[in-house]
Amino acid sequence: MSAVVTDQFRIANATSFIESVLDDNNSYYVFLGLPNPTVTGFGRTTTVNDWPLAPVDNLSYQTSYRDSMLFGKKINTANIRRVVKKHIWSQNTRYDMYRHDYSATNLTPNSKTTNLYRSNFYVINGDFEVYICLDNGSSGAQSESSAKGNRSSVEPDFTDIEPITLSDGYTWKYLFTVAPSDIIKFDSTEYIVLPNDWSTTTDSQIKTIRESGNSDVNKNQIKKVYIKNSGKTGGYLSSVASGPHTLNILGDGTGAKVSVTVAATGIIQSVKVISGGSGYTYGIVDLGPIQISTDNSTALGELIPIIPPSKGHGHDIYKELGADKVLVYARFDDSSKDFPNDTTFAQVGIIKNPEKSTSTDIYKANEFSSLDSFKVSSSLDESTINYAGVKITQDLGSGQGIARGYIASYDTDTRIVKYFQDRSLFFASPIDSTGGGDSPIDTIDVSTRSKVVKFGGSNDISIKDPGNIHIRNIDTSLSGVTTTVNNKIINLGVEYTNGVAGPEINKKTGDIIYITNRSAVQRDLRQKEDIKIVLEF
Repeated sequence: MSAVVTDQFRIANATSFIESVLDDNNSYYVFLGLPNPTVTGFGRTTTVNDWPLAPVDNLSYQTSYRDSMLFGKKINTANIRRVVKKHIWSQNTRYDMYRHDYSATNLTPNSKTTNLYRSNFYVINGDFEVYICLDNGSSGAQSESSAKGNRSSVEPDFTDIEPITLSDGYTWKYLFTVAPSDIIKFDSTEYIVLPNDWSTTTDSQIKTIRESGNSDVNKNQIKKVYIKNSGKTGGYLSSVASGPHTLNILGDGTGAKVSVTVAATGIIQSVKVISGGSGYTYGIVDLGPIQISTDNSTALGELIPIIPPSKGHGHDIYKELGADKVLVYARFDDSSKDFPNDTTFAQVGIIKNPEKSTSTDIYKANEFSSLDSFKVSSSLDESTINYAGVKITQDLGSGQGIARGYIASYDTDTRIVKYFQDRSLFFASPIDSTGGGDSPIDTIDVSTRSKVVKFGGSNDISIKDPGNIHIRNIDTSLSGVTTTVNNKIINLGVEYTNGVAGPEINKKTGDIIYITNRSAVQRDLRQKEDIKIVLEF
């Protein structure tokens, strides 16, 4: 038994995802993570050339991604858009025209695809205006070249509601203009950005296009009839004497008529829609009145009415353009203590509905820090050392265990150390008996090594940089969300108690729905990172 997952299912999934993101009951975040990708750890090796590794999609690895998560930025209506493949109008290019019947047995003439949505039937011009091609001057009546249509030589450049035929024989239908704000955030060499709320926006230009598409006159209105076969010589009544013939389009709609011109030789020369009618999902031009013989074998003309979208061109551009991709945007800068600029990252992901660290409520703030932190009692020498990725340990004493972690960030002003705890620090393995690898084994010291504990208290902390071991203590006097540096009050972003603070989210919660590894990016005070993620459904 054969089956197919249709394009409409993919488009619906893209729509459902956006609706889920914009639902006030949900919280989606773009997060950055993994400051030390080439350090031996869960699923990682010490070989630099092995990175970036392909992410692994299983539940174990998904929890490991949480270990090294750094911080996140919420996705909101301003930062998510549907996108489609970009076709920039180019002179002397043949574009496919909109047709409802492309398939494996009826390939698009120019793109050679089996699917309308994968063809180049729409373009964007130099002014970021988007059009679909309703007619490219093609005909199946003469040759393969004529079936491909004309080469486009005139760039469409209008915003009229109704389609316009240009001097090169192309008929274009204007849809929308990409908003300047969307160009800044979402534009790329690969994708056209679509408006987010096409069906509900009150934008006057979009509303006009949308409502004209769904008007009584345009609903399932036929705009184009394609000449697939002009027939045999002598098959039809010539228009030389009597002029063009007005013929009906039969089907499940009403009112559509065409003007058919027949050459002196008796073959169909041209077809023009004079009344598009309404309500058609299929149709056929009634050629019977102009056939010379009742024997169809002497005519064999074939005209194909092109069926528009169900509520007209422009009513639903997501279905019309095949919008099964979603682009998510996030910008990370130095505007918040949540996003330290002295760290690196090598993972980008999306997490849905993480919970607060203090309750089971879904976290809903605009950004989060997923790092633990503490304040050291005295400054670290950062003149020559970047502490991101440096290993730290603390023996808590009295059998409490040894806290282990990696520094993600160190703030010289506040003396705040932010850290994460990769599971490889607490589990021995056959690959690396000191921790690392991804296959924990039972050893004689498992009771002390594999007990995961946080940093805290007054015991010494060992900070092992490439050249030295620094010993520091936690400044247990720090409590609250602020600290004072040179008479300036600094907001730390999280609540400290006895010099330590936990993450703003419970990293064990939420669904990681996207993950990618990349070459490590070093953050910098003078730098902003624009993250663009394209999800294809």
